[in-house]
Amino acid sequence: MEGQMSFTWMLLCLLLRPSAAQNPPPEGALNCCEGDVLFLVDSSGSVSSYEHSRMLAFLSELLLPFSLGEDQVRIGLLQVGTKPRLEFGFDKHSSQSDLQGALTNIKPLRGDTNTVDALKMAKERVLRPGAADGARAGLPRVLVWLTDGVKPGDVIGPMAELQEEGVAVLVVSTGHSNYQVLRQVVSPPVENHLYFVDIDDMSIITEDLRDAIIEIIRAERIQVRDISTNSATLQWRPVLSGLTGYYEIRFSPVVSGGAGGGGGTGTSPSTGGSQYQRLTQSADSSTALLTGLKPDTTYSATLTPESNEQAFNTLAVTFTTKPEVMSPAVVTVSESGQNSVRVSWGPLQPETVASYYVEYSALPRGKVNAVTLGRMQNSTLLRDLQPDTTYLVTVSARHASGKEKAMSVKVCTQEVTPALADLQLTTVGSDSVQVDWKGSVAGLKGYWLTWEGLQNSVPGQRSSLYLPPDSLSTRLTHLPPSARVCVSPIYRTARGEGLCCTAQFHSDALAYGYQS
Repeated sequence: MEGQMSFTWMLLCLLLRPSAAQNPPPEGALNCCEGDVLFLVDSSGSVSSYEHSRMLAFLSELLLPFSLGEDQVRIGLLQVGTKPRLEFGFDKHSSQSDLQGALTNIKPLRGDTNTVDALKMAKERVLRPGAADGARAGLPRVLVWLTDGVKPGDVIGPMAELQEEGVAVLVVSTGHSNYQVLRQVVSPPVENHLYFVDIDDMSIITEDLRDAIIEIIRAERIQVRDISTNSATLQWRPVLSGLTGYYEIRFSPVVSGGAGGGGGTGTSPSTGGSQYQRLTQSADSSTALLTGLKPDTTYSATLTPESNEQAFNTLAVTFTTKPEVMSPAVVTVSESGQNSVRVSWGPLQPETVASYYVEYSALPRGKVNAVTLGRMQNSTLLRDLQPDTTYLVTVSARHASGKEKAMSVKVCTQEVTPALADLQLTTVGSDSVQVDWKGSVAGLKGYWLTWEGLQNSVPGQRSSLYLPPDSLSTRLTHLPPSARVCVSPIYRTARGEGLCCTAQFHSDALAYGYQS
Protein backbone atom coordinates (compact mmCIF):
# COMPACT_ATOMS: atom_id res chain seq x y z
CA MET A 1 0.00 0.00 0.00
CA GLU A 2 2.82 2.34 0.91
CA GLY A 3 4.63 1.57 -2.36
CA GLN A 4 1.47 2.26 -4.36
CA MET A 5 1.00 5.64 -2.61
CA SER A 6 4.63 6.59 -3.32
CA PHE A 7 4.20 5.71 -7.00
CA THR A 8 0.98 7.74 -7.16
CA TRP A 9 2.70 10.72 -5.52
CA MET A 10 5.66 10.55 -7.93
CA LEU A 11 3.28 10.40 -10.88
CA LEU A 12 1.35 13.40 -9.58
CA CYS A 13 4.58 15.42 -9.23
CA LEU A 14 5.60 14.55 -12.76
CA LEU A 15 2.22 15.60 -14.09
CA LEU A 16 2.37 18.86 -12.18
CA ARG A 17 5.87 19.78 -13.39
CA PRO A 18 5.87 20.88 -17.04
CA SER A 19 8.89 20.18 -19.21
CA ALA A 20 10.54 22.35 -21.81
CA ALA A 21 9.50 19.92 -24.51
CA GLN A 22 5.84 20.05 -23.51
CA ASN A 23 5.69 23.84 -23.25
CA PRO A 24 7.75 25.68 -25.86
CA PRO A 25 8.89 28.98 -24.45
CA PRO A 26 7.09 32.16 -25.36
CA GLU A 27 9.30 34.23 -27.66
CA GLY A 28 8.80 37.49 -25.81
CA ALA A 29 11.44 36.88 -23.11
CA LEU A 30 14.15 35.39 -25.30
CA ASN A 31 17.25 37.57 -25.51
CA CYS A 32 15.41 40.39 -23.76
CA CYS A 33 17.25 40.82 -20.54
CA GLU A 34 20.45 40.92 -18.57
CA GLY A 35 20.55 40.58 -14.81
CA ASP A 36 20.74 38.25 -11.81
CA VAL A 37 17.55 36.88 -10.25
CA LEU A 38 17.62 35.01 -6.91
CA PHE A 39 14.57 33.02 -5.79
CA LEU A 40 14.05 32.64 -2.05
CA VAL A 41 11.80 29.58 -1.69
CA ASP A 42 10.11 28.70 1.61
CA SER A 43 10.50 24.95 2.19
CA SER A 44 10.09 24.90 5.96
CA GLY A 45 7.77 22.59 7.87
CA SER A 46 4.75 24.84 7.25
CA VAL A 47 5.00 24.12 3.50
CA SER A 48 3.72 20.67 2.49
CA SER A 49 5.45 18.51 -0.11
CA TYR A 50 2.58 19.20 -2.47
CA GLU A 51 2.89 22.98 -2.01
CA HIS A 52 6.65 22.77 -2.47
CA SER A 53 6.28 20.87 -5.74
CA ARG A 54 3.72 23.41 -6.97
CA MET A 55 6.15 26.26 -6.22
CA LEU A 56 8.92 24.56 -8.21
CA ALA A 57 6.53 23.81 -11.09
CA PHE A 58 5.57 27.47 -11.07
CA LEU A 59 9.24 28.50 -11.24
CA SER A 60 9.83 26.07 -14.10
CA GLU A 61 7.10 27.68 -16.17
CA LEU A 62 8.07 31.20 -15.12
CA LEU A 63 11.74 30.85 -16.12
CA LEU A 64 11.41 28.73 -19.23
CA PRO A 65 11.38 31.61 -21.76
CA PHE A 66 14.54 33.34 -20.51
CA SER A 67 17.84 33.10 -22.34
CA LEU A 68 20.47 32.11 -19.78
CA GLY A 69 24.19 32.80 -19.73
CA GLU A 70 26.91 35.23 -18.78
CA ASP A 71 25.60 37.93 -21.14
CA GLN A 72 21.97 37.14 -20.43
CA VAL A 73 19.96 36.18 -17.34
CA ARG A 74 21.43 34.21 -14.44
CA ILE A 75 19.28 32.39 -11.89
CA GLY A 76 20.00 31.39 -8.30
CA LEU A 77 17.82 29.58 -5.76
CA LEU A 78 18.06 29.61 -1.97
CA GLN A 79 15.73 27.55 0.25
CA VAL A 80 14.40 28.63 3.63
CA GLY A 81 14.42 26.16 6.50
CA THR A 82 16.01 25.83 9.93
CA LYS A 83 19.37 26.00 8.15
CA PRO A 84 18.91 27.86 4.84
CA ARG A 85 20.64 26.26 1.87
CA LEU A 86 21.87 27.72 -1.42
CA GLU A 87 20.74 25.13 -3.96
CA PHE A 88 22.64 26.81 -6.80
CA GLY A 89 24.29 30.16 -7.39
CA PHE A 90 24.20 32.46 -10.40
CA ASP A 91 27.11 30.82 -12.21
CA LYS A 92 25.76 27.26 -11.98
CA HIS A 93 23.29 26.89 -14.86
CA SER A 94 23.80 28.54 -18.26
CA SER A 95 21.16 26.61 -20.22
CA GLN A 96 17.46 25.93 -19.79
CA SER A 97 17.97 22.16 -19.81
CA ASP A 98 20.38 22.37 -16.85
CA LEU A 99 18.11 24.77 -14.96
CA GLN A 100 14.96 22.74 -15.52
CA GLY A 101 16.74 19.56 -14.40
CA ALA A 102 18.00 21.29 -11.26
CA LEU A 103 14.48 22.47 -10.37
CA THR A 104 13.23 18.90 -10.69
CA ASN A 105 15.80 17.58 -8.19
CA ILE A 106 15.32 20.13 -5.39
CA LYS A 107 14.15 18.61 -2.08
CA PRO A 108 12.41 20.54 0.73
CA LEU A 109 14.38 21.38 3.88
CA ARG A 110 11.62 21.31 6.55
CA GLY A 111 12.12 22.73 10.02
CA ASP A 112 11.63 26.35 11.09
CA THR A 113 11.00 29.29 8.77
CA ASN A 114 14.38 30.95 9.29
CA THR A 115 13.91 33.69 6.72
CA VAL A 116 16.19 36.16 8.50
CA ASP A 117 19.27 33.91 8.19
CA ALA A 118 18.29 33.11 4.61
CA LEU A 119 18.24 36.82 3.78
CA LYS A 120 21.61 37.29 5.45
CA MET A 121 23.04 34.52 3.28
CA ALA A 122 21.39 36.01 0.21
CA LYS A 123 22.88 39.43 0.90
CA GLU A 124 26.44 38.35 1.74
CA ARG A 125 26.97 35.34 -0.53
CA VAL A 126 24.72 35.80 -3.55
CA LEU A 127 23.40 39.30 -4.20
CA ARG A 128 26.61 41.14 -3.35
CA PRO A 129 28.83 41.77 -6.39
CA GLY A 130 32.29 40.31 -5.95
CA ALA A 131 31.25 37.48 -3.60
CA ALA A 132 32.07 33.85 -4.50
CA ASP A 133 28.57 33.14 -5.82
CA GLY A 134 27.89 36.83 -6.24
CA ALA A 135 25.98 38.95 -8.72
CA ARG A 136 27.58 40.86 -11.58
CA ALA A 137 28.51 44.46 -10.90
CA GLY A 138 26.56 47.10 -12.75
CA LEU A 139 23.62 44.86 -13.68
CA PRO A 140 20.11 44.64 -12.16
CA ARG A 141 19.63 42.32 -9.18
CA VAL A 142 16.26 40.87 -8.22
CA LEU A 143 15.09 38.86 -5.19
CA VAL A 144 11.83 36.94 -5.64
CA TRP A 145 10.50 35.50 -2.36
CA LEU A 146 8.05 32.60 -2.54
CA THR A 147 6.40 32.08 0.86
CA ASP A 148 3.28 30.65 2.43
CA GLY A 149 3.07 33.79 4.57
CA VAL A 150 3.30 31.86 7.85
CA LYS A 151 5.58 33.46 10.47
CA PRO A 152 7.84 35.30 8.04
CA GLY A 153 9.98 36.61 10.87
CA ASP A 154 11.49 40.05 11.33
CA VAL A 155 12.24 40.57 7.64
CA ILE A 156 11.47 44.28 7.24
CA GLY A 157 14.96 45.43 8.27
CA PRO A 158 16.97 42.92 6.15
CA MET A 159 14.74 43.54 3.11
CA ALA A 160 15.22 47.30 3.50
CA GLU A 161 19.01 46.82 3.54
CA LEU A 162 18.83 44.85 0.31
CA GLN A 163 16.79 47.57 -1.35
CA GLU A 164 19.26 50.20 -0.15
CA GLU A 165 21.97 48.25 -1.98
CA GLY A 166 19.94 48.34 -5.20
CA VAL A 167 18.19 44.96 -5.07
CA ALA A 168 14.60 44.88 -6.32
CA VAL A 169 12.35 42.74 -4.07
CA LEU A 170 9.24 40.89 -5.30
CA VAL A 171 7.03 38.63 -3.18
CA VAL A 172 4.61 35.80 -4.01
CA SER A 173 2.56 34.56 -1.05
CA THR A 174 0.37 31.46 -1.20
CA GLY A 175 -1.24 32.49 2.08
CA HIS A 176 -3.31 35.57 2.77
CA SER A 177 -1.88 36.63 6.14
CA ASN A 178 0.76 39.19 7.07
CA TYR A 179 -0.24 41.54 4.27
CA GLN A 180 1.04 44.60 6.14
CA VAL A 181 4.47 43.02 6.60
CA LEU A 182 4.81 41.82 3.02
CA ARG A 183 3.70 45.10 1.44
CA GLN A 184 6.48 46.87 3.39
CA VAL A 185 9.27 44.65 2.05
CA VAL A 186 8.55 44.77 -1.70
CA SER A 187 10.00 47.40 -3.99
CA PRO A 188 7.54 49.96 -5.32
CA PRO A 189 5.14 49.84 -7.02
CA VAL A 190 3.49 47.40 -4.62
CA GLU A 191 0.71 46.47 -7.06
CA ASN A 192 3.28 45.11 -9.53
CA HIS A 193 5.60 43.39 -7.07
CA LEU A 194 3.34 41.74 -4.46
CA TYR A 195 1.14 38.75 -5.34
CA PHE A 196 -1.31 36.76 -3.19
CA VAL A 197 -2.46 33.58 -4.89
CA ASP A 198 -3.75 30.13 -3.89
CA ILE A 199 -1.21 27.34 -4.35
CA ASP A 200 -3.32 25.68 -7.06
CA ASP A 201 -3.78 28.95 -8.99
CA MET A 202 -0.16 30.10 -9.21
CA SER A 203 -0.13 29.76 -12.98
CA ILE A 204 -2.52 32.70 -13.32
CA ILE A 205 0.20 35.12 -12.15
CA THR A 206 3.01 33.62 -14.25
CA GLU A 207 2.83 36.14 -17.06
CA ASP A 208 2.39 39.14 -14.77
CA LEU A 209 5.32 38.17 -12.55
CA ARG A 210 7.50 37.44 -15.56
CA ASP A 211 6.66 40.84 -17.04
CA ALA A 212 7.51 42.50 -13.71
CA ILE A 213 10.92 40.79 -13.66
CA ILE A 214 11.55 41.67 -17.32
CA GLU A 215 10.73 45.30 -16.63
CA ILE A 216 13.53 45.38 -14.05
CA ILE A 217 16.22 43.47 -15.97
CA ARG A 218 15.34 44.42 -19.53
CA ALA A 219 18.51 45.15 -21.52
CA GLU A 220 18.80 47.55 -24.40
CA ARG A 221 19.92 44.85 -26.78
CA ILE A 222 19.94 46.93 -29.93
CA GLN A 223 20.53 50.61 -30.50
CA VAL A 224 21.28 53.00 -33.34
CA ARG A 225 24.19 55.44 -33.32
CA ASP A 226 26.06 57.70 -35.75
CA ILE A 227 22.89 58.60 -37.63
CA SER A 228 23.51 60.83 -40.65
CA THR A 229 21.48 61.86 -43.67
CA ASN A 230 22.15 58.60 -45.54
CA SER A 231 23.61 56.10 -43.08
CA ALA A 232 23.38 54.75 -39.54
CA THR A 233 25.14 52.15 -37.42
CA LEU A 234 23.30 49.33 -35.63
CA GLN A 235 24.93 48.14 -32.42
CA TRP A 236 23.95 45.11 -30.35
CA ARG A 237 25.24 42.78 -27.70
CA PRO A 238 27.07 39.83 -29.29
CA VAL A 239 24.65 37.16 -28.10
CA LEU A 240 26.02 34.66 -30.64
CA SER A 241 29.57 34.96 -29.33
CA GLY A 242 30.93 31.43 -28.98
CA LEU A 243 28.07 29.93 -30.99
CA THR A 244 27.80 29.01 -34.64
CA GLY A 245 25.40 31.12 -36.64
CA TYR A 246 24.98 34.61 -38.05
CA TYR A 247 22.91 37.79 -37.70
CA GLU A 248 20.32 38.73 -40.27
CA ILE A 249 19.53 42.43 -40.55
CA ARG A 250 16.64 43.94 -42.47
CA PHE A 251 15.80 47.61 -42.74
CA SER A 252 13.35 49.69 -44.72
CA PRO A 253 11.41 52.97 -44.53
CA VAL A 254 8.37 52.85 -42.29
CA VAL A 255 6.39 54.64 -44.96
CA SER A 256 5.89 53.11 -48.39
CA GLY A 257 8.81 53.44 -50.76
CA GLY A 258 12.08 51.64 -51.30
CA ALA A 259 15.54 52.27 -49.92
CA GLY A 260 18.26 51.97 -52.48
CA GLY A 261 21.42 49.96 -52.00
CA GLY A 262 22.71 46.43 -52.24
CA GLY A 263 22.50 43.38 -50.06
CA GLY A 264 19.35 41.90 -51.57
CA THR A 265 15.74 43.00 -51.45
CA GLY A 266 12.44 41.46 -50.55
CA THR A 267 9.02 42.28 -49.21
CA SER A 268 8.86 43.14 -45.53
CA PRO A 269 5.52 42.33 -43.91
CA SER A 270 6.34 44.62 -40.96
CA THR A 271 6.49 47.69 -43.17
CA GLY A 272 3.34 47.24 -45.17
CA GLY A 273 4.95 45.55 -48.16
CA SER A 274 7.72 48.10 -48.73
CA GLN A 275 11.08 47.06 -50.12
CA TYR A 276 13.74 46.27 -47.55
CA GLN A 277 17.49 45.85 -47.60
CA ARG A 278 19.08 42.74 -46.12
CA LEU A 279 22.49 42.25 -44.55
CA THR A 280 24.16 39.32 -42.81
CA GLN A 281 26.91 39.60 -40.21
CA SER A 282 29.11 36.92 -38.66
CA ALA A 283 28.43 35.51 -35.21
CA ASP A 284 31.23 37.53 -33.60
CA SER A 285 29.90 40.85 -34.95
CA SER A 286 28.26 43.51 -32.82
CA THR A 287 27.78 46.35 -35.34
CA ALA A 288 26.53 46.86 -38.87
CA LEU A 289 26.62 49.96 -41.08
CA LEU A 290 23.33 50.69 -42.84
CA THR A 291 23.88 52.69 -46.01
CA GLY A 292 21.82 53.98 -48.92
CA LEU A 293 19.32 55.68 -46.61
CA LYS A 294 17.19 58.68 -47.50
CA PRO A 295 17.45 61.96 -45.59
CA ASP A 296 14.76 62.87 -43.05
CA THR A 297 13.13 59.41 -43.25
CA THR A 298 12.00 57.05 -40.50
CA TYR A 299 13.36 53.52 -40.84
CA SER A 300 12.56 50.24 -39.15
CA ALA A 301 15.40 47.77 -38.62
CA THR A 302 15.26 44.20 -37.34
CA LEU A 303 18.08 42.00 -36.07
CA THR A 304 17.59 38.23 -35.97
CA PRO A 305 20.32 36.06 -34.39
CA GLU A 306 20.25 32.72 -36.22
CA SER A 307 21.77 29.66 -34.54
CA ASN A 308 20.99 25.94 -34.38
CA GLU A 309 22.35 25.81 -30.82
CA GLN A 310 19.99 28.26 -29.13
CA ALA A 311 16.82 30.18 -29.94
CA PHE A 312 16.78 33.97 -30.00
CA ASN A 313 13.98 36.38 -30.71
CA THR A 314 14.08 39.14 -33.32
CA LEU A 315 14.96 42.60 -32.06
CA ALA A 316 13.54 45.71 -33.68
CA VAL A 317 14.30 49.41 -33.57
CA THR A 318 13.17 52.51 -35.41
CA PHE A 319 15.16 55.65 -36.14
CA THR A 320 14.96 58.76 -38.31
CA THR A 321 17.79 59.93 -40.53
CA LYS A 322 18.92 63.53 -40.31
CA PRO A 323 17.53 66.10 -42.75
CA GLU A 324 19.68 66.84 -45.74
CA VAL A 325 22.06 69.69 -45.02
CA MET A 326 22.23 71.97 -48.03
CA SER A 327 24.91 74.62 -48.27
CA PRO A 328 24.83 77.38 -47.25
CA ALA A 329 23.63 76.46 -43.78
CA VAL A 330 25.53 79.25 -42.07
CA VAL A 331 26.92 82.61 -43.23
CA THR A 332 29.47 84.55 -41.14
CA VAL A 333 31.17 87.96 -41.39
CA SER A 334 34.80 88.79 -40.58
CA GLU A 335 37.51 91.34 -41.46
CA SER A 336 35.01 94.19 -41.47
CA GLY A 337 36.66 97.45 -42.53
CA GLN A 338 35.61 100.86 -43.82
CA ASN A 339 35.49 99.80 -47.48
CA SER A 340 35.48 95.99 -47.39
CA VAL A 341 34.14 92.98 -45.52
CA ARG A 342 34.79 89.25 -45.76
CA VAL A 343 31.79 86.91 -46.00
CA SER A 344 32.15 83.14 -45.39
CA TRP A 345 29.66 80.28 -45.58
CA GLY A 346 29.38 76.54 -45.10
CA PRO A 347 29.35 73.65 -45.18
CA LEU A 348 31.53 73.25 -48.24
CA GLN A 349 29.85 70.58 -50.38
CA PRO A 350 31.81 70.32 -53.65
CA GLU A 351 30.20 66.97 -54.47
CA THR A 352 26.70 68.47 -54.62
CA VAL A 353 27.19 72.20 -55.32
CA ALA A 354 27.90 73.48 -58.84
CA SER A 355 28.61 77.12 -57.93
CA TYR A 356 27.93 79.91 -55.44
CA TYR A 357 26.36 83.27 -56.31
CA VAL A 358 26.88 86.22 -53.94
CA GLU A 359 24.73 89.37 -54.21
CA TYR A 360 25.17 92.49 -52.07
CA SER A 361 23.62 95.95 -51.96
CA ALA A 362 23.50 98.88 -49.57
CA LEU A 363 20.29 99.25 -47.60
CA PRO A 364 17.65 100.42 -48.13
CA ARG A 365 17.87 100.80 -51.96
CA GLY A 366 21.46 100.51 -53.10
CA LYS A 367 22.71 99.12 -56.37
CA VAL A 368 22.85 95.32 -56.50
CA ASN A 369 26.30 93.86 -57.15
CA ALA A 370 27.00 90.18 -57.73
CA VAL A 371 29.88 87.74 -58.01
CA THR A 372 29.92 84.06 -59.03
CA LEU A 373 32.29 81.69 -57.21
CA GLY A 374 33.38 78.11 -57.73
CA ARG A 375 32.09 75.14 -55.72
CA MET A 376 35.39 74.85 -53.81
CA GLN A 377 35.21 78.42 -52.52
CA ASN A 378 33.49 79.24 -49.24
CA SER A 379 34.45 82.90 -48.68
CA THR A 380 34.99 86.14 -50.57
CA LEU A 381 36.13 89.67 -49.78
CA LEU A 382 33.63 92.31 -50.87
CA ARG A 383 35.47 95.51 -51.83
CA ASP A 384 34.69 99.12 -52.78
CA LEU A 385 31.98 99.45 -50.15
CA GLN A 386 30.79 102.69 -48.56
CA PRO A 387 31.97 103.39 -44.98
CA ASP A 388 29.50 103.22 -42.12
CA THR A 389 26.87 101.54 -44.31
CA THR A 390 24.64 98.50 -43.83
CA TYR A 391 24.65 95.98 -46.68
CA LEU A 392 22.41 93.00 -47.36
CA VAL A 393 24.50 90.03 -48.56
CA THR A 394 22.82 86.93 -50.02
CA VAL A 395 24.75 83.71 -50.67
CA SER A 396 23.02 81.27 -53.04
CA ALA A 397 24.17 77.72 -53.73
CA ARG A 398 23.30 76.18 -57.06
CA HIS A 399 23.20 72.44 -56.40
CA ALA A 400 23.91 69.84 -59.05
CA SER A 401 20.47 68.35 -58.38
CA GLY A 402 18.87 71.54 -59.67
CA LYS A 403 17.92 72.77 -56.21
CA GLU A 404 18.97 76.18 -54.96
CA LYS A 405 19.36 77.38 -51.41
CA ALA A 406 20.03 80.96 -50.34
CA MET A 407 20.86 82.59 -47.04
CA SER A 408 21.08 86.33 -46.32
CA VAL A 409 22.93 88.31 -43.68
CA LYS A 410 23.30 92.01 -42.88
CA VAL A 411 26.84 93.40 -42.67
CA CYS A 412 28.05 96.83 -41.63
CA THR A 413 31.19 98.61 -42.77
CA GLN A 414 33.11 100.61 -40.23
CA GLU A 415 32.79 104.35 -39.79
CA VAL A 416 35.57 106.67 -40.96
CA THR A 417 37.21 108.14 -37.84
CA PRO A 418 39.87 110.73 -38.85
CA ALA A 419 42.64 111.43 -36.37
CA LEU A 420 42.98 114.77 -34.62
CA ALA A 421 44.83 117.21 -36.92
CA ASP A 422 46.77 119.35 -34.43
CA LEU A 423 47.20 119.95 -30.70
CA GLN A 424 48.91 122.84 -28.89
CA LEU A 425 49.42 123.57 -25.20
CA THR A 426 50.17 127.09 -23.86
CA THR A 427 51.18 127.35 -20.21
CA VAL A 428 49.40 130.10 -18.26
CA GLY A 429 50.95 130.86 -14.93
CA SER A 430 52.36 128.09 -12.73
CA ASP A 431 49.56 125.53 -12.87
CA SER A 432 47.27 126.26 -15.84
CA VAL A 433 47.41 125.50 -19.55
CA GLN A 434 45.49 126.64 -22.64
CA VAL A 435 44.61 123.65 -24.89
CA ASP A 436 43.95 124.29 -28.60
CA TRP A 437 43.33 121.77 -31.38
CA LYS A 438 42.01 121.45 -34.92
CA GLY A 439 39.17 119.05 -35.72
CA SER A 440 35.59 119.84 -36.68
CA VAL A 441 35.07 117.12 -39.35
CA ALA A 442 31.70 115.70 -40.47
CA GLY A 443 30.14 113.18 -38.13
CA LEU A 444 32.10 114.34 -35.09
CA LYS A 445 30.24 113.84 -31.79
CA GLY A 446 32.65 115.61 -29.48
CA TYR A 447 36.11 115.47 -27.90
CA TRP A 448 37.54 113.53 -25.00
CA LEU A 449 40.26 115.15 -22.93
CA THR A 450 42.42 113.35 -20.38
CA TRP A 451 45.32 114.65 -18.29
CA GLU A 452 47.58 113.29 -15.60
CA GLY A 453 50.65 114.37 -13.72
CA LEU A 454 54.06 112.77 -14.39
CA GLN A 455 56.33 112.31 -11.39
CA ASN A 456 59.72 110.90 -12.33
CA SER A 457 58.21 109.62 -15.60
CA VAL A 458 55.60 107.59 -13.69
CA PRO A 459 51.91 108.35 -14.54
CA GLY A 460 49.78 109.66 -11.70
CA GLN A 461 46.03 110.02 -11.19
CA ARG A 462 44.14 110.59 -14.45
CA SER A 463 41.30 113.08 -14.97
CA SER A 464 38.98 113.36 -17.97
CA LEU A 465 36.56 115.80 -19.57
CA TYR A 466 34.05 115.63 -22.44
CA LEU A 467 33.59 118.64 -24.73
CA PRO A 468 30.94 119.16 -27.47
CA PRO A 469 31.92 118.95 -31.18
CA ASP A 470 31.97 122.75 -31.67
CA SER A 471 34.72 123.13 -29.04
CA LEU A 472 38.28 123.71 -30.30
CA SER A 473 39.91 124.91 -27.09
CA THR A 474 39.69 124.87 -23.31
CA ARG A 475 41.74 125.92 -20.29
CA LEU A 476 42.83 123.43 -17.65
CA THR A 477 43.78 124.76 -14.21
CA HIS A 478 45.41 123.42 -11.07
CA LEU A 479 47.51 120.96 -13.06
CA PRO A 480 50.40 119.13 -11.43
CA PRO A 481 53.96 119.72 -12.69
CA SER A 482 54.79 117.94 -15.96
CA ALA A 483 51.12 117.34 -16.85
CA ARG A 484 50.42 115.17 -19.89
CA VAL A 485 47.27 116.23 -21.81
CA CYS A 486 45.56 114.13 -24.52
CA VAL A 487 42.67 115.03 -26.84
CA SER A 488 40.74 112.41 -28.91
CA PRO A 489 37.88 112.96 -31.40
CA ILE A 490 34.67 111.03 -30.69
CA TYR A 491 32.58 109.62 -33.54
CA ARG A 492 29.28 107.72 -33.62
CA THR A 493 30.74 104.22 -33.37
CA ALA A 494 34.30 104.71 -32.13
CA ARG A 495 36.92 107.11 -30.83
CA GLY A 496 39.43 108.43 -33.34
CA GLU A 497 43.18 108.60 -32.88
CA GLY A 498 44.16 111.44 -30.54
CA LEU A 499 47.20 113.58 -29.83
CA CYS A 500 49.06 114.11 -26.57
CA CYS A 501 51.33 116.89 -25.28
CA THR A 502 53.18 117.45 -22.02
CA ALA A 503 53.05 120.85 -20.26
CA GLN A 504 56.19 121.80 -18.30
CA PHE A 505 55.67 124.44 -15.60
CA HIS A 506 58.85 126.45 -14.77
CA SER A 507 59.94 130.06 -14.40
CA ASP A 508 60.69 130.62 -18.05
CA ALA A 509 57.71 128.68 -19.39
CA LEU A 510 57.09 129.18 -23.08
CA ALA A 511 54.18 128.32 -25.34
CA TYR A 512 54.89 125.23 -27.38
CA GLY A 513 53.15 122.25 -28.83
CA TYR A 514 54.14 118.86 -30.18
CA GLN A 515 52.56 115.48 -30.78
CA SER A 516 53.65 112.10 -29.48
